[in-house]
Amino acid sequence: MTAWLDRILGRVTMYGLVVICLVAIAAVALVRSALGQLSFSPLALLASGAVLLLSSYLANGVAGLIVNTRPQLSSTAITALLLLFIFPPTLDLLGLAALALASVVAVLAKYLLAFRGRHVFNPAALGAFVVGLTGLNFSVWWVATPLLLPVVAIGAFLVLWRTRRFPLALVFLVVATANVVVRSAVHGVPVVDGISTALLSLPLVFFAGFMLDEPLTLPPRRWQQLAEAAIVGVLFYLQFTAGPLTSTPEFALLIGNLLAFFAGQRRGIRLVFLGRSPLTATSWRFDFRPLAPVRFTPGQHMELTLPHAKTDSRGWRRVFSIASAPGDGGTVRFAMRLPERSSSFKAALLALEPGAVVSATSVGGDFVLPKDLGRPLLLVAAGIGITPFVSQLEHAAAVGERRDIVLLYSVSSPDELAFAEALRAAGCRVIVVSPTPPIELPAGWSWAGAGPVTAAMIHSAVPDAASRTSYLSGPPELVASLAKALRRSGARRTVTDVFIGY
Repeated sequence: MTAWLDRILGRVTMYGLVVICLVAIAAVALVRSALGQLSFSPLALLASGAVLLLSSYLANGVAGLIVNTRPQLSSTAITALLLLFIFPPTLDLLGLAALALASVVAVLAKYLLAFRGRHVFNPAALGAFVVGLTGLNFSVWWVATPLLLPVVAIGAFLVLWRTRRFPLALVFLVVATANVVVRSAVHGVPVVDGISTALLSLPLVFFAGFMLDEPLTLPPRRWQQLAEAAIVGVLFYLQFTAGPLTSTPEFALLIGNLLAFFAGQRRGIRLVFLGRSPLTATSWRFDFRPLAPVRFTPGQHMELTLPHAKTDSRGWRRVFSIASAPGDGGTVRFAMRLPERSSSFKAALLALEPGAVVSATSVGGDFVLPKDLGRPLLLVAAGIGITPFVSQLEHAAAVGERRDIVLLYSVSSPDELAFAEALRAAGCRVIVVSPTPPIELPAGWSWAGAGPVTAAMIHSAVPDAASRTSYLSGPPELVASLAKALRRSGARRTVTDVFIGY
């Protein structure tokens, strides 16, 4: 089931998936309004959506020309659609003008309230908040209705599944629901009614799936993300008014965004491109030199920003695992698969000339090895998913860490064994899974068979797999399949790093 879902969702980009889900919610709302089940007309919904999309695209285009960058249209569409579900649809000219203002504020926030490529605030939340301060319109979050909850829940589930951020959503939902129940109980409302109010009358599910997990406003580490979710959950249902400020869901999110901003790495990262070299027939390595030292833990990732002409739907930001050890001669290395029909981002990266400067917006991730050096580990890599392990193994060798590590490396062909020399130098035991045996294997390496990787294969190659902590890295579909095999082999704890892309 998991592999099948990952395969289906993997056919569209992350941004594309969010757009599809939001459009589906809007489509159901349009039908419901046509049936007289919502408080506005279908024409009001269409007019509001058109104004939001048009004003967002125009503002994005103008801002892009001013700062000489190419707007990311899919992100613009997402912001406009989010605002559509926050404000009441209307045909009133003043109301439509307020919607246009909200979209313009949201777009400008991406340029004016961004630091080193990171959003300080969720653009849609800020647009709604600012318009609320003007008094021209107020957020009502009309998407919070039992009539739309099924499609909202499905959309939120798909987005959270793709991003692997269910823990973030769960913490928020539990804290926010408990907050509603407690505050309702103070006024004599039964617990069941409080839970019903939280889930059916408040936009908790929509908020968790489409607002809270916006990638450019999240802090880098999981514990920080969970802390933000808990704080926003506490603030979500606070009822207060202080001058022009009123407690609203968007206000709670903005406070969480501000705290997350201070938790992240705020210093800009600029990388000078040193050169590229082929790793395998389908993958390349790219070497960069940071203009200032970059701190990271082996296994973490970095988000690169590469504005370029003819940007496709995948945009000009991409997250890559760092494939070099900290302090590796001052070099930061990335590696990626470059299929015959690559995205515009990868094509632009491949066209870089040495000396070009590329910006990075963040370093983050929790795919790091345990501090306990005595814990036996099983590292499982699928294809180019070897990259975070290269960083970890090179670092361990460089600082003299002695760990009990077995690496299971599954590739589509023996020719696709990337970083073979670095893995050999690391000195760990390597088990290769490939359709045919490699012609020559270094000492300590072995061939387990043609695959696919099964529980029986893992048990045969690594008899003590159940006693090891497993680390698994690769594309979503392969990770889902390998995680299933690990569970069946008896592995009790598996840490995953899924290359979702955006």
